[in-house]
Amino acid sequence: MKILLFGKGGQVGWELQRSLAPLGEVIALDFDSIDHCGDFTNLPGLKETVLAVRPDVIVNSGAHTAVDKAESEPDLVRTINALAPGVLAEAASSIGAWLVHYSTDYVFNGSGTTPWVETDTPAPLSVYGRTKLEGEQLIQASGCKHLIFRTSWVYAARGGNFAKTMLKLAQERDTLKVINDQIGAPTGAELLADVTAQAITQVRAFAVVQADSRSGIYHVVAGGQTSWYDYANKVLAFARTTEIFSKIAATSIEPVPSSAFQTAAHRPLNSRLNTTKLQTTFDLTLPHWQQGVERMLTEFIEKQS
Repeated sequence: MKILLFGKGGQVGWELQRSLAPLGEVIALDFDSIDHCGDFTNLPGLKETVLAVRPDVIVNSGAHTAVDKAESEPDLVRTINALAPGVLAEAASSIGAWLVHYSTDYVFNGSGTTPWVETDTPAPLSVYGRTKLEGEQLIQASGCKHLIFRTSWVYAARGGNFAKTMLKLAQERDTLKVINDQIGAPTGAELLADVTAQAITQVRAFAVVQADSRSGIYHVVAGGQTSWYDYANKVLAFARTTEIFSKIAATSIEPVPSSAFQTAAHRPLNSRLNTTKLQTTFDLTLPHWQQGVERMLTEFIEKQS
């Protein structure tokens, strides 16, 4: 199997290089790759890359994810998050390849408290959400075989993340203020990459009719749910059990509403995603969010020792 991976330098892309390696030849590209075009602002170049490589599977983990910055550069964001995936989808359709693409809970408006299912009506609140939704729609319209994985609150041991920010601030301040009215599930890039490899293996192993019936949108997040406030408490409680972070300066965390912080883009309050469809279709079990966070913290803390 030949796999063409876009966005190799991102958190998910980095983990995908690991999880996809046993499946076959992986050609991994980033925005500045030289041998083939991985620049999502170069739409003709993306098409040429797909047609030249002729992969069996295209995995797109490239995206514009700076949610607040996106509000001030909507045209660029649309090119990267919508038009580029659309080009990849059309090229995939022309060569009969599968396309794996990652989307977001930001396609919903965040109302209510019920976990969103794949068939719920999208109503994005931001440029980021609207462009990610358009990317989904262009992929679906292309007619290519696709797996669109909507996820939320993605983190990784590599690079920056919420937990690392909390640890840094907790060493500098006596009190932290953390949002408590946004609810979701912290989801590791490692988990997304492993789910992707499992799903690709299965659709490639099935007969054509069976495989094609699995084409569509799936929600992929870790099990359970939490608020950013409770997430922060979990992080600091875990850190205090270690020698290096045993004397954290912050003695309290104050829960505050989203309105306490002014941001350019609106965040959905309800980021809960129902993963029943994914787990049933691919016979997978998604671990509780705390397992992944503890593993990530352990790895991070060991590097600080």
